Amino acid sequence: MGKSTFNGTPDRIARTAGLLYTLMIPLGIFGIMYVPATLVVAGDAAATAVNIVLNTGLFRLSIVAALLVQISHIFIVLLLYKLLISVNRNHAVLMVIFLLISVPLTMINELNNFAVLLLAGGADSLNAFTSGQVQALTSILLDLHEFGILIAGIFWGLWLLPMGYLVYKSDFLPKFLGVLLIIACSGYVIDSFSRMIFPGYGTTIMANIIVFTMFGEIVFPLWLLIKGVKVEEGQN
Repeated sequence: MGKSTFNGTPDRIARTAGLLYTLMIPLGIFGIMYVPATLVVAGDAAATAVNIVLNTGLFRLSIVAALLVQISHIFIVLLLYKLLISVNRNHAVLMVIFLLISVPLTMINELNNFAVLLLAGGADSLNAFTSGQVQALTSILLDLHEFGILIAGIFWGLWLLPMGYLVYKSDFLPKFLGVLLIIACSGYVIDSFSRMIFPGYGTTIMANIIVFTMFGEIVFPLWLLIKGVKVEEGQN
């Protein structure tokens, strides 16, 4: 049976959400993954401090990128709520709650990085500290920021569970997308708690495998952006 876009407005909502979601991904990779991997030298506070001083502009951009991701999250989840509420209102509300919890957590967590910038700037108030102490403080703040990301990561995973359920139960999106989102949820949650509980977990083979469970978070927005949402002709 032929198919047609079931309603111009929902299709536009889906494509807009897909566009914002797709644009958010490289921002998140840049701010949360690329910059720390580039500037932070594991086990060497002095080298890390020097890298940040020499690349202050890059570090500032990572903060801005992280904040923009959180602002995008607000609009994305509200658009998806409007798109998926017809499937199940309770699960749609739960999806919104989980993601909105992560937004203030992540934005406030960036204060740790702003504090790192103050240390890197060599303000007069730091004259009471030795260079070694400043470097140690920088390392502690970066560690706190990383743990803040892990806490937010729990909710970045949890919102995907009700969303995956809604996508799976909908009649206008393919079920495999819902399955991928639920798998991505488990990946985020397992990764966050494992990094909290087991020192050195990030360097294990399991940690590298878990990353691939989040593949659904790339496929889903691209599907929304490119394919939109459709149902059988004659359905409302």
